[in-house]
Amino acid sequence: MTSPQATAVLLKEGATAPAFDLPAFVHGEAVGNIKLADYKGSKNVILAFYPKDDTPGCTKEMCAFSEDLESFAKHDTQLLGISTDSVAAHEKFAAKFSLKQPLLADLNGSVGKLYGTVSEGKATASRVLFVIDKHGVIRHVVEGMPTNAQLLEVVQAIK
Repeated sequence: MTSPQATAVLLKEGATAPAFDLPAFVHGEAVGNIKLADYKGSKNVILAFYPKDDTPGCTKEMCAFSEDLESFAKHDTQLLGISTDSVAAHEKFAAKFSLKQPLLADLNGSVGKLYGTVSEGKATASRVLFVIDKHGVIRHVVEGMPTNAQLLEVVQAIK
């Protein structure tokens, strides 16, 4: 007899984004924890789950975000990278590529499980972005690696 494989179910647009409170590394320093509640009422959040620091796809994605942080900021949007890597790994990754956005350490994948990006028995998150509005509602979900221009269109449409 085989046991059923647990699969993750991604949260959908319109769902309330689950709260999180995770250790983070931000442009040159470990800053303690960042919470989704830190942005409620003031900023939209792009929560970008990615599999692993310093791998080709993740590096390309995080570098592109870092280059366009000001464009997102102009639209009251904070970009947060999140993976199951440690703060120490994030520090090395950020230093190597001069990343400016906060990188959150979801060490046991608990936040990824809440959002449906980490399956039981899996050590890394799938590449999924959640655009969360200022009220904590998921307004857009993208699997894969959209362009920053596509994400900026989504953010601009949020009123």
